[in-house]
Order: sequence, then C-alpha cells, then structure tokens
Amino acid sequence: MFGIDDPGIWLAYLLAFACLLYSIWFGITTWNKDDKESTNSKKEKE
Repeated sequence: MFGIDDPGIWLAYLLAFACLLYSIWFGITTWNKDDKESTNSKKEKE
C-alpha cells in the first residue's frame, strides 16, 4: 500500500502521527493553564 511494504515503516509512521495528535491535544488543553496563577503567586511573594 502506497509503495511501502515493510510493517516497521508503517509502525513508525503510525507512532509519529499518534505523537503529533497527542502533542496537539496536550497543547490545547494546557494552553495558559497556570499562567495567571504563577504570575500572581510570584507577585504576592515579593
């Protein structure tokens, strides 16, 4: 299929795609999550 016969190559592409999807999901869910909390706590300590 698509000129790639080796299952190891398919596994590498599949894992790379899974990592891509995970990184996009993780980035969206943690976007600015602790930003306000960390800046407020630093200002209060000073």
